[in-house]
Amino acid sequence: MAGKLYAAPGNPGIADHAQIVALDLTDHAGVVAFCESRQIGLVVVGPEAPLVDGLTDSLRAAGFSVFGPSRAAAQLEGSKGFTKDLCARANIPTAGYVRARSLEEARNALQQFGAPVVIKADGLAAGKGVVVAMTMAEAEAAVDDMFDGAFGAAGAEVVVEEFLTGEEASFFALTDGATIVAFGSAQDHKRVGDGDTGPNTGGMGAYSPARVLTPDLEALAIAQIVAPTVKAMADAGMPYSGVLYAGLMLTEQGPKLIEYNARFGDPECQVLMMRLESDLVELLLACADNKLGSIQPPRFSSDVAMTVVMAAQGYPGTPKKGGRIDHVTAAEAHGAKVFHAGTTMSDEGVLCASGGRVLNVTAKGPSVKAARDAAYAAVDAITFPEGFCRRDIGWREIEREDAAN
Repeated sequence: MAGKLYAAPGNPGIADHAQIVALDLTDHAGVVAFCESRQIGLVVVGPEAPLVDGLTDSLRAAGFSVFGPSRAAAQLEGSKGFTKDLCARANIPTAGYVRARSLEEARNALQQFGAPVVIKADGLAAGKGVVVAMTMAEAEAAVDDMFDGAFGAAGAEVVVEEFLTGEEASFFALTDGATIVAFGSAQDHKRVGDGDTGPNTGGMGAYSPARVLTPDLEALAIAQIVAPTVKAMADAGMPYSGVLYAGLMLTEQGPKLIEYNARFGDPECQVLMMRLESDLVELLLACADNKLGSIQPPRFSSDVAMTVVMAAQGYPGTPKKGGRIDHVTAAEAHGAKVFHAGTTMSDEGVLCASGGRVLNVTAKGPSVKAARDAAYAAVDAITFPEGFCRRDIGWREIEREDAAN
């Protein structure tokens, strides 16, 4: 259990639980100095950019316990090509691929795979650098955009991938580089619109657990994907410590890796934390101090948790900022938890939108349908005229629940 909690950059939601501090996460010396001045016992580096930038290395070098992978290990998220090459070396099941460093190479790869095909910016693109192209025209437009700078430096190299057929699920594991413990599953909804339509986003909602990832399939994912990854990283001299989030496609041949995140992810983190019954700080500290094998594995509620993202109009393009948000407290009176993402407090004390994904409205229930009903009751209690959400989060599992009944 934490004594004092600090958050940087923070937002009005976490301000109820933590002291907000203004830190430039690219200023490693400044972050280290702050931690030294407060005698911080554990540093959790959450976002992908400071992980890929090596903030954990700077903090560990200064003697701090840090949850999160090193710069070298964070390449599992920071470079799609790095991860695909590791899969090839370690015989980890994943889609066929070609790394392309020029438009000509990418166009040749498109001809090799045909449509449908998946095109990914190699680097970090805030969850938006993936295009699932159903036609060659869409695929060619996607590689043109990437090499024209649509995703900045992230698209200087692209990965062209075989299109996999199946259902997606997310599996989470904690590891200190040696011990691996399962940390639950979830199913995200990437498309912006109902019925999985429109462009990919960073996620419009999720639920946990993802029952489609059965215990047998989870065991396969650990044995064939996660464990070989952890071993390959250790063998390469870059042991992975932190949370390993595996995006999986459940194909007829078994689970295949789509990609890794080096963090809990959003909105998956919210549903995992709503179900977690163990002491999170104890787990994170054990990871940081290479003692994961000496503590009890995490315990989760048998309830289902669902989160619905309320986003600002215009997302995932150019979101409209400044929209007023009211009645968050009324939403939580329904038993939900409203996690803040892109929010700020105006000088007049009014909660306003400041990003694309603004709120994650999260609730639990004994079934996916019950969790859905509770989450949407809370959504409907919030007044956010310049926001929107999907109304069908969890639809696949609800259909399965209905069929089973």
